[in-house]
Amino acid sequence: MKIVRTAVGRTAGESAEVEAYTLDSGRGLAITVWTYGATLVEVLVPDRDGRPGNVVLRLPSLDAYEDPTRNAYVGATVGRYCRCVSGGRFTLDGVVHELDRNDGEHHLHGGTRGFDRQVWRAEAESRDDRLVLRLRLRSPDGDQGYPGTLTAETRYEIDREGRLTFDFCATADAPTIAGLTNHAFWNLAGRPQTIDDHRLAVNSRRVVAFDDELIPVAGPPRDITGTRLDHTTPRPLAGSRLDDFFVLDDPAWAAELSHEASGRAMRVITDQPGMGVYSADHYRSPRAGLCLETGAWPDAPNRPDFPPVRLDPGATYRHRTIHEFRTARS
Repeated sequence: MKIVRTAVGRTAGESAEVEAYTLDSGRGLAITVWTYGATLVEVLVPDRDGRPGNVVLRLPSLDAYEDPTRNAYVGATVGRYCRCVSGGRFTLDGVVHELDRNDGEHHLHGGTRGFDRQVWRAEAESRDDRLVLRLRLRSPDGDQGYPGTLTAETRYEIDREGRLTFDFCATADAPTIAGLTNHAFWNLAGRPQTIDDHRLAVNSRRVVAFDDELIPVAGPPRDITGTRLDHTTPRPLAGSRLDDFFVLDDPAWAAELSHEASGRAMRVITDQPGMGVYSADHYRSPRAGLCLETGAWPDAPNRPDFPPVRLDPGATYRHRTIHEFRTARS
């Protein structure tokens, strides 16, 4: 097992140095993370013939990651609050907080300069059975309109058993909201192509119902048993357009993605209450990857009937998601 740190370059705006950390398990699984956006840029997993392939989308350069017209949160850590906040505002303790409106009238994925657009501080360590990369970021009071100073940490961890773990945590010095996620686009083929020959299972029978702007409508989650969204057993992704939020009631597992041609499969386990699934139909390379974004429910700051996302001083926000990889051998 080894860790390699290399220089990527400097950002155009603030001329901050960006570094890459490669964590190699020595048993087939290796990842590369950039400090810009605490971004996962590469996950190498062997196919059934032992040939490694990158199973997440990556962009060609730092310039591309900095360009919002080319980078749709590709691989990034998203925060301070992932997903939407309707009307770009929420009320906390009777005070209305106006957030950056970067999605029409709404706030999305932390705003124009969310966590995905900032350079994080990093440190890596090797332990007996795993490699760990910690990235930290301080978000000041008023950042993108959020109250309180928030200190966030994203931790990437790989082990010898073929597991990749995302750990997020955060603390604040005043009442605020928090909800982080990773926005990787997964493609188990290990080369550029669509996800149409993948199969997906999701351990959920309910989704949050959206309006035409993907804002949750009033009422409880909708039962999807027997509908096109019912993925309780594996279904092909060909012809399936997904941009939905699935309610996760069973902590045993959240999703399973498989690709028969390569033999690769991925199982997702999380402690979070839901998962956004997006088949990237509106991405610049349509259907180039599948997003499986575990985390808080959309618009939860404005929905007291949804799982709470409030973070108070003295408390710690926590989120863990594990990706287990396996390969069927020839």
